[in-house]
Amino acid sequence: MRLDTAITRRGFLLAAAGSATAVLAACTRSTDDGTSSSAGPALAQAVLPSVSPGPVDCLTDADASAPLWKQALTNGLVYGSSAATWQLSDAQYRSLFEQEAGILFTEDDLLWWRLRPTPQSGLDFTFGDRIIDLANRNGMLVFGAHLVWDEGFGDGWTDDDLWSMSHEKATHLIHSTIDAVVSRYQGKVAAWSVVNEAIDTNGVRTNVPWYSTIGPDYIADAFTWAQAADPTALLVYNDYGYETDLGADTAADKRAATLDVLDGLLSQGVPVHALGIQAHLHAARFAERFDADAYRTFLSDVAQRGLKILITEMDVLDDGLPADQQKRDDAVASVYSTYLNAALQEPDIAALMTFGLSDRYTWLQEDYPRSDGAPRRPLPFDDKMQPTPALAAVQTSLRSAAQRTPFWVPPRCS
Repeated sequence: MRLDTAITRRGFLLAAAGSATAVLAACTRSTDDGTSSSAGPALAQAVLPSVSPGPVDCLTDADASAPLWKQALTNGLVYGSSAATWQLSDAQYRSLFEQEAGILFTEDDLLWWRLRPTPQSGLDFTFGDRIIDLANRNGMLVFGAHLVWDEGFGDGWTDDDLWSMSHEKATHLIHSTIDAVVSRYQGKVAAWSVVNEAIDTNGVRTNVPWYSTIGPDYIADAFTWAQAADPTALLVYNDYGYETDLGADTAADKRAATLDVLDGLLSQGVPVHALGIQAHLHAARFAERFDADAYRTFLSDVAQRGLKILITEMDVLDDGLPADQQKRDDAVASVYSTYLNAALQEPDIAALMTFGLSDRYTWLQEDYPRSDGAPRRPLPFDDKMQPTPALAAVQTSLRSAAQRTPFWVPPRCS
């Protein structure tokens, strides 16, 4: 049960499949001598909420037989996955999810098509309550997604509904929704994706209804309103496109534009606490196209601004790989290893979330099936809930990650 409108922006995956020959450029804007000019002591710094990491009695070495969330905690990371109530009605999948995840990304149940299915309807918390209660019962942290996005509305909203609102009506709609949602789950949601996918390679996107009706201040306002509703939650800006070039859009430009927007928000005192990096990766020639050094420079630049980093939606698109299952599985696992071995050396990454645990429930199969009919296999477990080579790659990367002081410890650790 997925909506076409909820994934249209992520059609960038298809564009990426056709740009496998692109070469990733440098990470940040540079001075003439080649040194980075995107970070420095004059930068405004994020002020993070005071977060108690919780009990640490399970922060011990965990071998490959331990659940992923325990293996991640060995080096101070939180591991989890996205999930939705309709997926977790599958008892086999729910059992796997409850075993492996320390943080739950609310994939569908807090999007507006669930919360406010039409412009005239009130807020419906039925599905949100269920998914958050499930996470809380199992001692999982919750990553709530997404408070403000230009998609995820469903068939009850028309383009005219979104684009023709007055400034006053649009402002009231966002403000009242953020206030009601965040206040309802205060203390139950550790982090919110406050604004999702609002930046392109030129800066703040202008082809967004909220930009048209409210103006660029909608981003700063959303973070301010979210903090007022729950001062203890980590507030996240979430986006994609930082790893490899996507057609004419270079990863270097997207990274530089994001740093510029974050700098502007932080200089105004806007309570942005973390950058969420989706990490939807493209398998075709990934090792060649991914500049690990440039990427780590970007992560360091983000951290120098006082921001935490969350990897929020990791999976691997296997376009460009052969249909042979073993060859594809090995190539997908190699992408996981290449990416995570670079990214997880950054100690300010607090969490890793895959976009699903099992190939049984992957948006890539639902919305972008392979032209040869071979089933997608982008996740650590296959459609029968059996481990794939990607699982071993994730396990190895978690165990070899840089040691860090945990920002969070899932309540289930006690």
